[in-house]
Amino acid sequence: MITVHHLDNSRSQRILWLLEELGLPYEIKAYKRDKKTMLAPPELKAVHPLGKSPVITDGARTLAETGAIVDYLVSTYGDGRLIPTAGSEERFSYTYWMYYAEGSAMTPLLLKLITNNIRERAPLFIRPIAAGIANKLDATLVTPNLTANIDFWEDTLRQSPWFAGADFSAADIMMSFPLEAAASRAGANTKPHIKAWLASIHARPAYQQALKRGGPYAYA
Repeated sequence: MITVHHLDNSRSQRILWLLEELGLPYEIKAYKRDKKTMLAPPELKAVHPLGKSPVITDGARTLAETGAIVDYLVSTYGDGRLIPTAGSEERFSYTYWMYYAEGSAMTPLLLKLITNNIRERAPLFIRPIAAGIANKLDATLVTPNLTANIDFWEDTLRQSPWFAGADFSAADIMMSFPLEAAASRAGANTKPHIKAWLASIHARPAYQQALKRGGPYAYA
């Protein structure tokens, strides 16, 4: 039995979704963030030294990092599902988006989260100064990078309904977190093709079942 060590409001939601798409049995061990720090609880360090989610255990194996977990599950249990044929153009696109999702896509979104937290959580007596610094970072670094990435997604989805071509794949599962986060933090859902893609993934029965199992989550 695969166990998903599932942290609320985290990337581990994608793992639940993938398992539902593959029709694999699994169990969930749930963890809650600290309400003040929003960090994962120390209990997760008993599972993996970094104490972060997602982490899965499958027999004697313990795997961390979303991309590595997705690759393992698709390779081990997918039987050719959710991955394009080797050597095809779609497979090259698939590989690119699988790495891009936690690389280039997440960097400006993480910075956006940090600048938002600076504005909201700085002590009152320094909040105006902190907000000024955060605003400057947004204007010079965060917003231009986010805009470039959002435009890139929109152009890609204008050319094909899914990130790796005509068919839904695990690359779309990987890309769900950046796009949903950007919809929440940066208005990405005002772009018509991104909005349509988000509606398509939200309508998938496996996505909805994963939400029932794992619970709702937020990106703000």
